[in-house]
Amino acid sequence: MTQFSRTPWILVSTVAAVAMMVSACNKAQQPATPAADAPAASPPVAIVNGTPISRTDYDIYVKSLLQGKPPTELTPEQKGQVLDELITMQLVSSQAVKDGLDKDPDVAARLEILRMRVLADAESQKFLKGKEPTDAELHAEYDTAIAAMDKTEYHARHILVDSKEKAEALIKKIKGGAKFEDVAKAESSDNSKTNGGDLGWFTLARMVKPFGDAVKGLKKGEMTQEPVQTQFGWHIIKLEDTREVAAPPFEQVKTQVTNSLIQKKLQAYAEELKKNAKIEKKM
Repeated sequence: MTQFSRTPWILVSTVAAVAMMVSACNKAQQPATPAADAPAASPPVAIVNGTPISRTDYDIYVKSLLQGKPPTELTPEQKGQVLDELITMQLVSSQAVKDGLDKDPDVAARLEILRMRVLADAESQKFLKGKEPTDAELHAEYDTAIAAMDKTEYHARHILVDSKEKAEALIKKIKGGAKFEDVAKAESSDNSKTNGGDLGWFTLARMVKPFGDAVKGLKKGEMTQEPVQTQFGWHIIKLEDTREVAAPPFEQVKTQVTNSLIQKKLQAYAEELKKNAKIEKKM
């Protein structure tokens, strides 16, 4: 749906979209007439080679495309695009079944994984009903996060090379009077070389531990006297400055705090399920 890509409030959910494809594959293997004891199906919005696409299927697919907006905001043209896409999906998935692709081990495994994802998501939503974070919980979570927050930002430069020997030679060169920025521009293999090795402002949490530990041990204007090794290579680091940053106000990060708390509740629920499950790992 290329026209939708230009509409900022529409977002495709891959899992939901593929879940609809799973549904379409299942339909392709089933008769169009429902069993006598089956619940009444919603009226179809289209029938493709005898297989109906129900209004329920259509509505669920629309929900997967919209980002918090009601379906009524779709224009008639967009509604037609959604229906055309579902029809195409039904045709292609039905052909896949005819070609035996649903029996392919890789395809079957991917369908099963997607089935588990959809069911797990549905169970998560069911579990969370009535367990929405309270204001007290949100403020407690916020206070804990702020207490653990690194409130110091660092402004540093670095030079990255591929050997300890080269780094040692460059340290000697800088100590001999060469400007750090000039050496970085000439010798560093990092993209920051064009800015004289300038990394801008950052917190230590954003850096790999050996780099962060080295920065933390420097005073303003100091350079590491020995090369610092990380998985990226060998660094020479110069600390330009530090500054203290204020914690963001609660209302500014309320959404992130809410999501964090919800994830913790879901994780605790999953851990509880694990405790009562018999799990045998084979690898």
